[in-house]
Amino acid sequence: MKHLPKGCILRKATSKDASSIRWLVFKAKLDPTQLKWQQFWVIEFNSNIIACGQLRNFNEAQELGSLVVKNNWRNRGLGSFLSQHLIEQATQPLYLECLGKKLVDYYQKFGFVAVNFQDLPSSVKSKFRISQLGKKIIGVPVTFMNYCITSQSDCCETLLE
Repeated sequence: MKHLPKGCILRKATSKDASSIRWLVFKAKLDPTQLKWQQFWVIEFNSNIIACGQLRNFNEAQELGSLVVKNNWRNRGLGSFLSQHLIEQATQPLYLECLGKKLVDYYQKFGFVAVNFQDLPSSVKSKFRISQLGKKIIGVPVTFMNYCITSQSDCCETLLE
């Protein structure tokens, strides 16, 4: 795993971080539901949160979500560092949803593969149902992904085209 830039610290979020996390997620126009500070990890610099991400817990699955890096800190490896850390912290099968091909390409480099909605665990399906509806009705470019430790062909039987 790469190192954080000098002066940056990775740590579990605390209750004092809740408003900063909500603000980062809001500004990034990400899903504002289920923002539980207890599930977040943050990267800070000079006591300011510059990146965050969480592992949402579901029955028999987890979701990597709410991954945000402040604009002026992007392209320094913080998102990759945090993504890899969250993957390593996962204790159950790991899923995510992302909008657009650029994010699909980004998460593929960590070992995520696209999966069909019907192949998701029921607990995760409930969370992603609105996205799936938007995809079907108005063509929202959402892709559901699963983290695969083994090769992509061994992990998921049904891949999205």
